[in-house]
Amino acid sequence: MTQSPSPAPLPRELTKNLSGLDQVRGMRDGTFAVAPMQALVNMRLIEAEDGLVVFAAVPEEKHYNPQGTVHGAFAAAILDSAMGLAVVTKLPTGVGQTTVEFKLSFIRPMSSQTGEVRGEGRVIHCGHSLATAEGRMFGRDGKLIAHGTTTCMIFQSAAASASSAPDKNPAPRSRASD
Repeated sequence: MTQSPSPAPLPRELTKNLSGLDQVRGMRDGTFAVAPMQALVNMRLIEAEDGLVVFAAVPEEKHYNPQGTVHGAFAAAILDSAMGLAVVTKLPTGVGQTTVEFKLSFIRPMSSQTGEVRGEGRVIHCGHSLATAEGRMFGRDGKLIAHGTTTCMIFQSAAASASSAPDKNPAPRSRASD
């Protein structure tokens, strides 16, 4: 059995050489390490497709807030990861993203008795500078636990920007082509 690498951010050279989808699939398959936050919350990346990422996790007492239910940060970490990585799956080589904002609505509480939950992230729109995605968290009974949306800023690499930037000295157009 192959052991997965210790939790660590993706090396920068991977973003220069692999598409976002290949990066995320590598995380899913254990080729690359999961992010330290994903390890902290015990998230498992179980699906990675174009525009879709799914995590699974089991809430435990160590995730409780002072009121004795699972802290909202547990769902926030899972949904932020799922939505953000769903956006990453749409990005070409050399392009990155970061969360600008997200909003979550919590529908029902979780406890250590909830069992495994699934956090699904789906891209709504992915443009040149901004992307949006939605996320939903379901219990093992299929009931909705939380849902939300995110906006992500897209970071173009110098090479990607140059290839998509308008020509600074375009050839003059003839009147016949207008």
